[in-house]
Amino acid sequence: MKLRLDADKCQGHARCYALSPELFDVDDYGQASVRSEGPVPVELEERARLAAANCPEFAISVIED
Repeated sequence: MKLRLDADKCQGHARCYALSPELFDVDDYGQASVRSEGPVPVELEERARLAAANCPEFAISVIED
C-alpha cells in the first residue's frame, strides 16, 4: 500500500497528521504532505486508511499494491 496526497485539495485541517504523524507531516500553515514515497509499513496500514477516511477534502488516496 502507498499513500498519495493531492496538495491542491488539502485545506490544512491536519486531521491526517493528528491521526497518523508517522505517515504525514504538516507545514506551519497546516498543509499536509506524505512523509515517505515508499510503501506504508504493514503495522500502519489501518492508520493510513483511517487518515484517508477522515480527510474532509478527500485529498488522500490509498493505493493498494
